[in-house]
Amino acid sequence: MILRAGLLLLALLAVPLQSAADPAQAARDAAAQLETASVHLQEAASSRDRVKALTTTVQAFEAGLAAMRDGLRRVARREAQLSAQLAARGEEVSSLLGIIQTIETSPPPVLMVHPSGPLGAARSAMMLAEVTPALQARVQSLKADLDEVQRLRLLQQNAARTLEEGLAGVQSARVQLSTAIADRTTLPRRFTADPVRTAILISSTETLSGFADGLAEIAGGEITASEADISALRGSLPLPVEGLVLRGYGERDAAGIARPGLLVAARPRALVTAPTAATIRYRGPLLDLGNVVILEPQPETLFVLSGLAEVFGEAGQVIPGGTPVGLMSGENPKPDAILSTSGEGGGTDRTETLYIEVRMDNSPVDPETWFRTGKGG
Repeated sequence: MILRAGLLLLALLAVPLQSAADPAQAARDAAAQLETASVHLQEAASSRDRVKALTTTVQAFEAGLAAMRDGLRRVARREAQLSAQLAARGEEVSSLLGIIQTIETSPPPVLMVHPSGPLGAARSAMMLAEVTPALQARVQSLKADLDEVQRLRLLQQNAARTLEEGLAGVQSARVQLSTAIADRTTLPRRFTADPVRTAILISSTETLSGFADGLAEIAGGEITASEADISALRGSLPLPVEGLVLRGYGERDAAGIARPGLLVAARPRALVTAPTAATIRYRGPLLDLGNVVILEPQPETLFVLSGLAEVFGEAGQVIPGGTPVGLMSGENPKPDAILSTSGEGGGTDRTETLYIEVRMDNSPVDPETWFRTGKGG
């Protein structure tokens, strides 16, 4: 009987549970990122350049929340995997415990009695000598898996508070950033927009091309000439928002409409920044594009960003690269939405879209010749 049990154990020990990287550490690292972002938010109030400090803070919160989302989903997957494995191997666990108990409680005289006589008893003893250390290792492995399940469940239970604090922190940072941008008066200007002329141009134009062609008409006076040249940066500019490219230049959407720009999927309320130093030529609602920011990084080149919920800055201002120009639409996700594993991996948490069009000499060009998109560039 003991010999058969030993053979069974050898077969079981040949199939170890799957191992995985530590997802709990990833979640703890993300929580540390959020704590660091909270410290940045407190320090931003005393910063000489509050806009820059708050921009960094918002980006730190966004990175921390994204990392927390990824870490906790990995935790949930790992916990489910371990639970399923342990449940599926319930019979094996019972067998292990039963055999261990038999070995530990059987007196030596009984162990020596074997149907095949002394030779069988000797073989059985040799088998047990080989199996017992592996048995102990197996039991320790099962215990470690059970302990990990408990740790992962506790981590998920404690995550809600961290997420709530992080979401509240990023919202506060965004509000403070909007206020700081509105209060800033130190940026150089190339012109001051005339609201009456701007309204006339908007009402009299039907296309983006027509509006872009008439941009010079919205100034209340002369527009200072610019000698900016970013030709060397072509192909290396970061996207204005962290996201995934949904449709490329000239690709048709579900309705069969092709636009000469990129459509980028982004997370709700994500910060949109200027990819390089530029003049704000226009910001506000336009045609059917929603809120639009038009940036001029060099003469005869325009970056058109549309689909924002909020837009920052004023027409005529010259802003440094990385300056916030707006926020994406949508609502801050709830902690339970971040914890949800449904649809993960497909970018389903990026529910908002930013449209990017690049115009040179008032003709659209492929934005991927300017921006790094992860699609071969």
